[in-house]
Amino acid sequence: MSDTPVTGTPVAGTPVAGTPRPTVYIETYGCQMNVADSELMYGKLIASGYDAVDVPDGADVILVNTCAIRENAETRVIGRLGELKKYMRPGSIMGVTGCMAQRLGPRVLEQARHVSIVVGPDGYRALPELLDGARRGEKFTATDFDLEEHYEDVVARRFEGVKAWIPVQRGCDYRCTYCIVPTTRGPERSRKLHEVVREVHEVVNQGLTEVVLLGQTVNSYNDGTHDFADLLRAVGAVDGIRRVRYTSPHPNDFSDRVIAAMAEVPTVCEHIHLPMQSGSTSMLKKMLRRYSREDYLACVERMRAAIPGLALTTDIIVGFPSETDDEFADTLSLCQEVRFDDAFMFKFSPREGTPATRMPAEWTIPDELVATRFELLLKTVRGISRENNMRRLGDTVEVLIEKVARDGESLQARSRDFKTIIVPADAGSIGDYLTVKLSGTTGATFMGTPVIAQTERKPLPMMAG
Repeated sequence: MSDTPVTGTPVAGTPVAGTPRPTVYIETYGCQMNVADSELMYGKLIASGYDAVDVPDGADVILVNTCAIRENAETRVIGRLGELKKYMRPGSIMGVTGCMAQRLGPRVLEQARHVSIVVGPDGYRALPELLDGARRGEKFTATDFDLEEHYEDVVARRFEGVKAWIPVQRGCDYRCTYCIVPTTRGPERSRKLHEVVREVHEVVNQGLTEVVLLGQTVNSYNDGTHDFADLLRAVGAVDGIRRVRYTSPHPNDFSDRVIAAMAEVPTVCEHIHLPMQSGSTSMLKKMLRRYSREDYLACVERMRAAIPGLALTTDIIVGFPSETDDEFADTLSLCQEVRFDDAFMFKFSPREGTPATRMPAEWTIPDELVATRFELLLKTVRGISRENNMRRLGDTVEVLIEKVARDGESLQARSRDFKTIIVPADAGSIGDYLTVKLSGTTGATFMGTPVIAQTERKPLPMMAG
């Protein structure tokens, strides 16, 4: 998850002769699910007569797709709405969508009076009609949950890139005490397996070879007939798919069937993002994570026994209410025992509407102590990651070139176990698979030297813009 906006132009729709089509710009914050939702919104609007643009300046419609996980994400979006106002011209419409829209509802219209529509994750189907109403000067809030909505008939317009984000599940039933997701995305429900497989076939026809299956607790997927193991086997068997990833699973839902599918399906990548949150059983209980330290370690042991070379990344919260020095030490020791390849680390941020905000005020951890613990955790995780990566030097791995690297001169690629590898610009093109030798590392990122000519690939679809 990121507070940095994800922007880009999706694959172009079919132009319609005649009057110019209205334009739409979507700026996306938050997790991969929000990225997938923005692609759905683009798909719905392009099919309804809009053209996508990659800058807000002069766009007929500006939509900000938002995150509600942390307070600073919402604060930043409110500020961004003010910044985007300068790009509006007479007749332009601004809307707020996503989890923050769901959580705040009409309050968004009060805080940003130039906003005309506020739409939660289950309301995107109505966007064309809501925008028509906004042109007549009306304002709308659409935040009802629809437990049957999976947007099956909406063709997502993918952003430029080499992988497809495919939601297979919406909502969450776990209700961890720190988490706002059940409030913003509703209860858990899964798509039918055959609908997911159909979308994967569409992705292959677009020239993409990697898919990422998305769900709040994705491995609890169950469409009433099939479980997540069935889904992995079905998606992994689609002709043309070379890599299958998924995020984010819950430690409680790794059945023997799921682990067997991961080990036996060649296209399922050897990487799992397994949220831990804390290494202390007492903290996990207060978070309502529904597993203990020992349960988490047992899950890791089962997966590593079945999948040699498995890479693990995780999420960790620092400073949850009442966290003691000993409980934080448990988190450090679990990191050292599991030896994560990397971690997303967060300082606890209370969210209005979650049980954590009702915990006793005296449980609040002072900001200075949280900052000290965070720096120690960061140093520990980064040190382990560096040690892990140093041991990989000299290995030969398959990589998929994803984009131009930050230096503007090299290319950035990703291995099956989710390592970032920088390769020379002349090694291939975005979308190519290469075999490289890991020839150097900064501690976090590898340098790769091609050792085998690039493999054949399908051409990527033409992009708009």
